[in-house]
Amino acid sequence: MATPIPFDRLPDAALLREREMIQILPFSSPTLWRRVKTGEFPQPVRLPGRMTCWRWGDVRDWLDSHGRAVA
Repeated sequence: MATPIPFDRLPDAALLREREMIQILPFSSPTLWRRVKTGEFPQPVRLPGRMTCWRWGDVRDWLDSHGRAVA
């Protein structure tokens, strides 16, 4: 079993993968991508090797603005 991510202690510059974010987002992976496409969710950062991540600061700000608390 994986070690839980201490979201409350991550720096804003930390990068999260989709599988890590789905644990804290109130919607599924397809909905995440639909919201990214429509601009309702922060854009991801593309890294070499086809890796897609999101900045924790952007995700946390989105969660705060939508009244969602990080568990």
